[in-house]
Amino acid sequence: MPRKYLILLAVTLGVIALDQWTKYVVVRELTTQMEGKERLGERLAAMYSAPPPQGFNGLHYQPRRHIELSESFFRLRYAENPGAAWGMFRGLPPETRVPLFHVVSIAAVLLISFYFRKLSGTDPEEKWALWGLPLVLGGALGNYIDRVARAFVIDFLEAHWFDKVAWPSFNVADAAICIGVGMLIVDSFVRKEKPAQAAGRA
Repeated sequence: MPRKYLILLAVTLGVIALDQWTKYVVVRELTTQMEGKERLGERLAAMYSAPPPQGFNGLHYQPRRHIELSESFFRLRYAENPGAAWGMFRGLPPETRVPLFHVVSIAAVLLISFYFRKLSGTDPEEKWALWGLPLVLGGALGNYIDRVARAFVIDFLEAHWFDKVAWPSFNVADAAICIGVGMLIVDSFVRKEKPAQAAGRA
């Protein structure tokens, strides 16, 4: 197997595994969803199901605590996001939102796969795309698993400034997508210089 496909497989599966594992830990430790369930199979079944929204907060899984990592800046707190990254489009009706996200997710996977196939895997200047595309793919698939299983994504990383300003909650998949997109932006500048340099020499 060519090296570039080993990178694609390792990074993509690594992101998916880390994303799903952290969500499992969050559901187990920060919500009541797995209470009374001793076996791993029972816990996984509880995690990948979506009971009707409950309580005044309208959440499917009920929070029981959160963890303050930095009282003024950062905490782990269970949240549900039926929308896109950072909660975009969460206000759309489910009959519109769910099919839209299925189409967008599948299109993203196909587009990433198409561009990755075009990489030679041997050009040092491709390194940003070589690692960035699998990060985006892994993040997209990690969140897509959530959408297929329960129609909402689990978020839990919450950055804030003394509770006066807060960044929308996110997860490992979101972080991988952002890092990957950042690397692709760098790639667009790095590899854009080659035609300009060749034209200058001519």
